[in-house]
Amino acid sequence: MKRQHATRFAAFAMIATVALGVTSCDNQSGLNTSQPEASMPALPGASATTTTTSPKPVAAPVNYTRLLLQARDISGAGDIYVDQPPTPNPDSRPGAEVLLVNQDQTKAVSILLVALDNPAAGPSALAEAQASLEKAVTPGPPQPSFVGTGGTVVSGNSPDGKKSVSVLLFTEGSTLARVEFDGLPGQPASADFITNVGQKQDIALRVGLPTAP
Repeated sequence: MKRQHATRFAAFAMIATVALGVTSCDNQSGLNTSQPEASMPALPGASATTTTTSPKPVAAPVNYTRLLLQARDISGAGDIYVDQPPTPNPDSRPGAEVLLVNQDQTKAVSILLVALDNPAAGPSALAEAQASLEKAVTPGPPQPSFVGTGGTVVSGNSPDGKKSVSVLLFTEGSTLARVEFDGLPGQPASADFITNVGQKQDIALRVGLPTAP
């Protein structure tokens, strides 16, 4: 029994000696094992408790005059067109308008671009634009066009009968396009010319309009 007590005492003494030795080494290294570990310091400029949200940038307004076709885009071997100064935001509506006239002043192409609130407004905007065409043309039946979205062509004569008129309507994204072709009576613009000009204007819109977020 005494031998067992002596053995236990020796073991306890050894454990105490080891513990004292570890504490002594820690104190020499500058570490204080009697105090809890300090928390890791925050990185410069970083905060673990606060977060900030950057304000959403406001999209710059679209300069629609830069998206209009120019005379050189529609001029060909038969007709050379001349640019008239474009009009930004006609009738205080976001968009642009331009008139292109051939060298003989016997043909004209007018292009109107109008910004819409969103693409979903396209069908109603097209319907409204088509309903107002009777002010510019005595229309024949509307013909579908594969230009843009909802493309429609209406051809006829001006109400006073002094010129032929064809109007192409379509939307691209959040923009309504109205392209009018005027000519001498009985000499309307050809279907190929209308489609060609419409496709070029549609491409200019697709490339130039900002991408929706």
